[in-house]
Amino acid sequence: MVYYVGILEGADDNWGVRIFDLDGCVGAGETAEEAIAGATEALRDVVAYKRGGGHPVPAPSSIAQVLASGEVRAGESTVLIPLVVDAGRSVRANLTLDAGLLEAVDQAAGAAGITRSAYFASAARDKLMMA
Repeated sequence: MVYYVGILEGADDNWGVRIFDLDGCVGAGETAEEAIAGATEALRDVVAYKRGGGHPVPAPSSIAQVLASGEVRAGESTVLIPLVVDAGRSVRANLTLDAGLLEAVDQAAGAAGITRSAYFASAARDKLMMA
């Protein structure tokens, strides 16, 4: 997995994350977690747009490089933002789960009006965004 360094700032109910290597790629929210999730979505969208248009995507800087740049001000911190870009194709996977867990997933997917596969994909994206 590829991670970009985000710079987290905020207080109370106003948080933001800016991606160091991609100007204008930001996320915001009422909590730090919401800002990080927004930055993850923004990173995915910006990279997909750049790739789709044949534009170069900069390699991610290391945390050490970001800290040495002087871009991280007092009160800010660095966070790792995962890059998860859809490939545009589905792949079949075989999973082994407890029968009770699978039944609960099927019930939740049905209640949400989506397939089991869509439910698992959504759950995996959510988990990767919080990794």
